[in-house]
Amino acid sequence: MTRLQELWSSSVGKKAVMAATGIIMALYLISHVLANLLVFQGPEKINAYSAFLHRLGIWLWVARAVLIAALLLHVVAAVQLAVRGRAARPVPYAKGPDPQAATFASKTIRWGGGLIFVFLVYHILHFTTGTVHPSFVEGDPYHNVVSGFYQPVVVAFYELAMISVGFHLYHGMWSSPRSLGVSRPSAFPLRRRVALVLGGLVWIGFTVIPIAVYAGVVR
Repeated sequence: MTRLQELWSSSVGKKAVMAATGIIMALYLISHVLANLLVFQGPEKINAYSAFLHRLGIWLWVARAVLIAALLLHVVAAVQLAVRGRAARPVPYAKGPDPQAATFASKTIRWGGGLIFVFLVYHILHFTTGTVHPSFVEGDPYHNVVSGFYQPVVVAFYELAMISVGFHLYHGMWSSPRSLGVSRPSAFPLRRRVALVLGGLVWIGFTVIPIAVYAGVVR
């Protein structure tokens, strides 16, 4: 068995993989929300950014491949850890978990992760392939965003999913350094406050766009 196989087979290794892949996806989320906020500057900016990405050619597909691999490893590790956890202790402990980890975000991390996965599939079909978008125009993301948020049920689904994204990002960003062994437990960990600010800003950035479009601020 190679060292990589040994790492993957251990629970500690799976947590490290989840942390590393989570950081990759968190960096993507930050860049993605910054790009999406260009919609407030009009069609020229966001459409030009989209055209720039597509001019990257093979490098865009490399980035997508890295993100897909990170997502799959993250999900598989999470599922396997959950199965191991249930098998190891089918009856919950009488004493609650470590207060550092016992947050609403951590308690709902699995449900939130499931919602995010469903949302991701819908989001790709909505804004990338246009499969479920009634007025999709290839190469015109501004039009697609403006015409994609006219239905209240779509806006509500996006807003609900963004709550899960915010909580997931918050929990992942403060717990990842600990899972990777680069930070020690602390009663008042700085990384938690940093993660709270980062998760909150990303959540606000993603949340404000559907509302602004539906309210007619962006049109």
